[in-house]
Amino acid sequence: MAQHRGALPQLEGELFLTDGGIETTLVFHEGIALPDFAAFVLLNYPDGLGALRTYFRAYCALASHYGTGLILESPTWRANPDWARHLGFTPQGMAEANRQAIALLQELRSEVESGRTPVVISGCIGPRGDGYVADEAMDEFQAQRYHSEQIGVFAETAADMVTALTMNYVDEALGIALAAREARLPVVISFSVETDGRLPTGQTLKEAIEQVDSATAAYPAYYMINCAHPDHFEDVLVPGSRWVQRIRGLRANASRRSHAELNEAVALDSGDPEELGVQYARLRQRLPHINVMGGCCGTDHRHIEQIAKACKPLFRAAL
Repeated sequence: MAQHRGALPQLEGELFLTDGGIETTLVFHEGIALPDFAAFVLLNYPDGLGALRTYFRAYCALASHYGTGLILESPTWRANPDWARHLGFTPQGMAEANRQAIALLQELRSEVESGRTPVVISGCIGPRGDGYVADEAMDEFQAQRYHSEQIGVFAETAADMVTALTMNYVDEALGIALAAREARLPVVISFSVETDGRLPTGQTLKEAIEQVDSATAAYPAYYMINCAHPDHFEDVLVPGSRWVQRIRGLRANASRRSHAELNEAVALDSGDPEELGVQYARLRQRLPHINVMGGCCGTDHRHIEQIAKACKPLFRAAL
């Protein structure tokens, strides 16, 4: 049964950590082959489950050590109909994988949750198409129908919310928000931007957030930015702007490279964890409403520890 679905604790403003880049960590650091970058396939194998437990426990330990909240994001970014079918999963198999992913996070939550470390379970929704390119474009109603299957499964589990990561065009994000509203699940929308701070379609982040809010009566609990380096978006986040106030979370890339450059790279660019922590602290100082902090491509527990170390004192000072 969902513990926090009725009142998400991260909305109270304390620091909540997320994990880093699960797929890049498993592939480049652990040497695990992930077909189509699909971490959910590991749920089918004892060794794969063990790898996922080890991965998530590193972040549980950080949240416990620093006394922060934690959002556990399910490894289901690819567990939607098209990708699952391409990987040989039946609709029933896909649904079971999504259920298993939430059950795994329940197990981990029971190990770490305390008064100092509230743990929120999120069902991860990924794009229908490529994470970097706005292909397989749908209108919002097609997107609602497409994503309602996975969201419907999450609604029947202990998931407290769903998070749509690497949304690269607004209609898909809007459709996910509509599907979550229909399922009565809190939803977070996380947009991915290019080096100019705009979505791959050229739309501004401001326009995208305002369009989703306008069409859904501001249903998303909040918005995030992921799969981009802070250098790519910090200049467009103007303090005091109403649309910026709707952005509560950041899951940045370790690398300053563009998506096109990352797509061509054969080696992982892990950037500088300490520098990334400093950049997050600088953003927190400019935008004190931002309190959900984690990583995306190229980041791992080292980056999240530096973020916690740099940002936790800012939260204590604000009390």
